[in-house]
Amino acid sequence: MSGGETVLVTGGSGYIGGWCVASLLSQGYVVRATVRDLAKEAAVRASLSKITDPGNRLSFYAANLTSDDGWDAAVDGCDYVLHVASPLGVADPKDPNDLIVPAREGAKRAVGAAIKAGVKRVVLTSSVAATGKGRDFAGDWTSDETVWTDPTEPQVSAYAQSKTLAERAAWELIHSASTKTTLATVNPALVLGPVTSGDFSDSVQVVERLLSGRVPGIPRLGFNVVDVRDVADLHIRAMTDAHAAGERFIAAGQFAWMADIASLLRERLGPAAAKVPTRKVPNFVIRLAGLFDKDLGSVTPSLGLKHDYSSDKAQRILGWKPRPMEETILDCANSLIANGVV
Repeated sequence: MSGGETVLVTGGSGYIGGWCVASLLSQGYVVRATVRDLAKEAAVRASLSKITDPGNRLSFYAANLTSDDGWDAAVDGCDYVLHVASPLGVADPKDPNDLIVPAREGAKRAVGAAIKAGVKRVVLTSSVAATGKGRDFAGDWTSDETVWTDPTEPQVSAYAQSKTLAERAAWELIHSASTKTTLATVNPALVLGPVTSGDFSDSVQVVERLLSGRVPGIPRLGFNVVDVRDVADLHIRAMTDAHAAGERFIAAGQFAWMADIASLLRERLGPAAAKVPTRKVPNFVIRLAGLFDKDLGSVTPSLGLKHDYSSDKAQRILGWKPRPMEETILDCANSLIANGVV
């Protein structure tokens, strides 16, 4: 248990951030959460109340990735910082800097404020997008934490660039500072699992689009699936375990093709999965459609390829264990239905 220690979670209104807040509260921590606008506080509290009772151990601070305002006040007096906040985007923006600049500068602001306040450790939420093998590894591959995405390669998305450059910036700041503050990163794969409202991460669209029938067929796309509750658990393990200092940890479970996810939904949800497509779409059709649909265009480089990510390090060093993929996907789907999203 926490012994009443105080943790700042940036991006407390987000999908991963919200589950980190809930998990910390359930373990007895005093939690501060940053939001861009304090008007969000009531909605975040209502969402969290479905998971845990915050009592009087939760407070909110306004802080923005692109401004210096509010960061020092939010971090002052904290024992730990979980820097979860980062811009999201499935489709590549016209200007990659729309994602890169807030991600990188936000990481520098959060880590810089943590160093100034003398917190014990910062855990930064990165992504497996920062651990991708490049053009020298054509076809299928398995990656781990020793690999860094090369953001200069032409097929690297703006999102992958943003996560890579933000994580690099955080490590550089820690290594260049004379500080006792340590850093660890958590690099999640495709984050699914239960949602507590209609406001959820872009990653959940994989299940939402299948259930709602918004995809006419199933592309040959695959992902390592990881449960949002397990991602939160790994953040807290990386925050408290002495062996996590200075380390990266991939949060990834089983690899699944979209066809596997669709089959599971149809088999287990019955009539609720009536709109889930059964027809498979050839790769060339997706590539053609990707010329007109930015969301599709951003994933076409991965069509038909098994790009697998290993979480052996997190399991070996921190004792972390991802739950079965089936539980994650079905809990995600049932929560989308319960919240009236589909």
